Amino acid sequence: MSEAQSIQWFPGHMAKTRRQIEQSLKQVDAVAELVDARIPVSSRNPVLDSIIQKKPRVILLNKADMADPVQTKRWIAAYQAQGILAAPADCRSGKGVQGVLPLVREALKEKIAAWEAKGMTGRVIRVMVVGIPNVGKSSFINRISRGGKAEVEDRPGVTRTNRWFSAGKGMEILDTPGVLWPKFEDKRVGEYLAFTGAVRDAVVDIETLAGRLIETLAPMYPGALEARYKLEPGELDGLPGYEGLERIGRRRGMLVSGGQVNTERAAAAVLDEFRGGKLGRITLEPAPMPE
Repeated sequence: MSEAQSIQWFPGHMAKTRRQIEQSLKQVDAVAELVDARIPVSSRNPVLDSIIQKKPRVILLNKADMADPVQTKRWIAAYQAQGILAAPADCRSGKGVQGVLPLVREALKEKIAAWEAKGMTGRVIRVMVVGIPNVGKSSFINRISRGGKAEVEDRPGVTRTNRWFSAGKGMEILDTPGVLWPKFEDKRVGEYLAFTGAVRDAVVDIETLAGRLIETLAPMYPGALEARYKLEPGELDGLPGYEGLERIGRRRGMLVSGGQVNTERAAAAVLDEFRGGKLGRITLEPAPMPE
């Protein structure tokens, strides 16, 4: 597939999931939204804001262990400027996960005070966890829950139904199926989701995808690619992604008969190593600068 050909995307089951979330909102006091710290914009469904509306919310920047720490701090400040509490976490290892409970209590402090004024001290707080597929919701729930385990697989779309879990300390967690766009209006959003594995590789051409990832990273984090693949400084400057992929494959010795580069193998390596954090801590969507 040539660089010029477009990447095709399959639609998600948005309408059904939206109805589930709208129905579940009536049962909860707050919402914990998980986003991918590497792509905080693209990993948020824009429809969620209209669904959640004024319900208290906190944002958990998952996979922060693979994101640029400077950018993660800036994103947290940007959310706080909007009146939304946020925190970094790595749900796989559990780092930062327990910090979510006090964050929820802080977001609900006025409501908790009202409950206590009515004699409802110790009322159980119910929190709904939302996020797009493969953003780490099941890993989060497994880390924080006291009863039961959510399925965890490194592929999108594992959670199918709403389920309750106890988080201890007077809090219950409601899991929901992942939310994904019915269509990608912005091609870049779709690409970023595919870079991080939120879209199945089966629906994209991985050589095109890896080439686009190289084109994206080269100006932002040139040292990451050069160090990992033993490239000369500036070697990828201005190169089309497919040519960059060929250079990386050649450096790695991924050759077939006739000395041609096995670009499919090289593409799989680049995508796997980016997703595994082996290229370093990278944030593809920089935080907005404070006014």
